Amino acid sequence: MTEDVTILSLGHLGDGVAQGPHGEIFVPFVLSGEDVRIGDINAGHAELLKVLAPSPHRVAPSCRHFGTCGGCALQHVDASAYAEWKQAQVVATLRSRGIDCEVTPLVTATPHSRRRATFAATRTKKGVTLGYYARGSHTIIAIEECPLVVPEIERALAGLAHLVEAGLSRKGRAAISVTSTATGLDVAVTGGKEATEGLLRAELAKRAAAMDLARLAWEGDVLAERRTPLVDLSGLKVAPPPGAFLQATAEGEAALVRLVLEGVGEAKRVADLFSGCGTFTAALAKRASVLAVESEKPQVNALDRALRMQGPALSLKPVELLIRDLFRRPMLPSELLKTDAVVFDPPRAGAAAQSEMLAKSAVPVVVAVSCNPATFARDARTLIDGGYTLTRVTPVDQFLWSPHIELVGFFRKD
Repeated sequence: MTEDVTILSLGHLGDGVAQGPHGEIFVPFVLSGEDVRIGDINAGHAELLKVLAPSPHRVAPSCRHFGTCGGCALQHVDASAYAEWKQAQVVATLRSRGIDCEVTPLVTATPHSRRRATFAATRTKKGVTLGYYARGSHTIIAIEECPLVVPEIERALAGLAHLVEAGLSRKGRAAISVTSTATGLDVAVTGGKEATEGLLRAELAKRAAAMDLARLAWEGDVLAERRTPLVDLSGLKVAPPPGAFLQATAEGEAALVRLVLEGVGEAKRVADLFSGCGTFTAALAKRASVLAVESEKPQVNALDRALRMQGPALSLKPVELLIRDLFRRPMLPSELLKTDAVVFDPPRAGAAAQSEMLAKSAVPVVVAVSCNPATFARDARTLIDGGYTLTRVTPVDQFLWSPHIELVGFFRKD
């Protein structure tokens, strides 16, 4: 059964919203104002069959896999409409919490800028299928190109499939995390066979050498390291542990650092919470003493080694490192009495407990970085109810053609 509908708007996941006889219908790969033909309507979701009247903002997708691969949702939207939609999503999410503040235009991303990506792989009779999962499915779509990732990762796709083949079982599915670093590709694989016996370890190491990988980690065990993977964090060269968090694009990271520095201003004592390997720590330490707090010990150790070896040459201010789970033990107001500014960049779950403590504190400036507008808005509401004013939010696009949005918010308490 087919039906012709008009798309009224785009929802927060990038799907078009149409009105059907029984309520809203969500349609992928459409634009607001388009007349489309849909079919296979199930639980409010429909398949796009044909665009009857295209929007002037519709463009040809950049990738041959678009529409089957689940990696992108919005390649069919021109740049201006795409940027406006992302900005509007932030505005709407804030308003849902009763927050009305300046939301600046989107800091845009460019194709071939993602320096880290995670691919899925499975072994079949014909070899290895490596790619991304299909939209709303556990089916892996084999890809031969990806306009999201940096060229060195795109060129490695076939090699990565060959690399993991020896370590995959027919029933297993592996996740292959690839990071482009200054010294080469850093690859971490989970979901493969246990590489405990010598022959498999040797074969995987051999294949890693043939690809000239900087490092190969298999289920957390480093099997090969030809060169130490290094990332440049505001001049501080850090060797992150396998699978460590890193901002998705170098350009996006630079934009976030610039915004964080603008937000803290002339603060002399800064707490960098959820600091990871030091995305903001070195930049902050060029002008202020920093307390960097992170729960993952390997990441703290990586930052510590870099600071000890390079800190004096970079003339950094004192940096104190603290290993602490801020979800279970947030920094208390009494621990922040001498702090001029707090920067926090939590995972997608946000920082509910830490925000409650900050709301009770006297810290004059808080800069919040988030990869989830919904949890940001929740935490912002907590800070505002505690006496802070949210002065500005800037959305930053690191996940091109997806509904995901990074952002930075400035808070002040007078």
